[in-house]
Amino acid sequence: MKQLVLLGGGHAHIHVLRAFAQQPLAAGRIMLVSPHPALVYSGMVPGMVAGHYTLDQCLVPLAPLAAKARADFVMAAATALDAPSKTVTLADGTSLRYDVLSIDVGGTIDCDAIPGARELALFVRPMEHFARLWSDLLALSQDKPLNIVMVGGGAGGVELAMALQHRLRGRARVSLLTGGGPVLASYPAGVQRLATRALKRCGVTIFEDVCRQVTPGHIVLGQGTRLACDAPVIATGNAAPSWLKASGLALDEDGFIGTGSTLQSTSHPEVFAAGDAASRVDAPRPRSGVYAVRAGPPLALNLARAIAGGVLEPYTPQKRSLNLLSCGDRVAIASWGGWSAQGRWAWWWKDRIDRGFIRGFTSAVRGPVS
Repeated sequence: MKQLVLLGGGHAHIHVLRAFAQQPLAAGRIMLVSPHPALVYSGMVPGMVAGHYTLDQCLVPLAPLAAKARADFVMAAATALDAPSKTVTLADGTSLRYDVLSIDVGGTIDCDAIPGARELALFVRPMEHFARLWSDLLALSQDKPLNIVMVGGGAGGVELAMALQHRLRGRARVSLLTGGGPVLASYPAGVQRLATRALKRCGVTIFEDVCRQVTPGHIVLGQGTRLACDAPVIATGNAAPSWLKASGLALDEDGFIGTGSTLQSTSHPEVFAAGDAASRVDAPRPRSGVYAVRAGPPLALNLARAIAGGVLEPYTPQKRSLNLLSCGDRVAIASWGGWSAQGRWAWWWKDRIDRGFIRGFTSAVRGPVS
């Protein structure tokens, strides 16, 4: 019997597990490997920080979902991958062999890219760590007013800056460092304008500058200016896991796994990848939860066919996606291509989609294991 290893409990892999729970994989044994007991749904984390959700409302527990899919769940982190020998090494030194491997490990942030950040900053990724540790920041704000600096002007940094300002109003002053360019630099101009106005309206101070260094009590900006900071939060760009470098897999120039239309590695067809660790070389798309979620169903189909020896189906991700950015309070910005708008209706829409996403997986594990 062939061994399928699902490395990581990301947004695409929970779709795979639900698909195998509904239609068991008859010709293979499944193993799910993740260092976390649950997926923290990234779309709801700003709402959790703002106080609209509890942490439990943002979680998809992995063990019961794996059980429904008849998969063994190993709670461990991967530290190495040897694609030529088809082995994954875990943090405790255990080696796992696979016939088919799927990688959906989520994104990371390079902790050493900004001097001093590793020792002094709170990192937004891995999201599971941030969701667990950010309450320390909340507790600290009860003791004294804080200067919080969010480093990163992408969607995550913008949403979390407004969420923090909303939650800690009167107990914190939140600033946002964009990295040198405008807020949401990769978004259309209309979205940038709406987000900039929303940030200013809720009291977030915007600096179109870079973070050169983190020191105790300060952030050092690009030209050497020191910005008072009690709590630096790093939400810079997604980085590939460092262990991919020696894996033997073909990687893109940024170290992400190169994949083709069937979500297979371009160098090792028995390896599949989706989500933040993957890079579609034939159809480049942003690395976001939207695309990771959409990749789940075609990934499940192709993994089942790879185990059974069937013909794989190509998958072309959509060129445009609906984006819904929360603004701290119960207001959101909606965008689709060049169109954008803002309002409470957009928050209602986002809330409905996000709660439905979680409900779709929690309901999947109810009842006895088949």
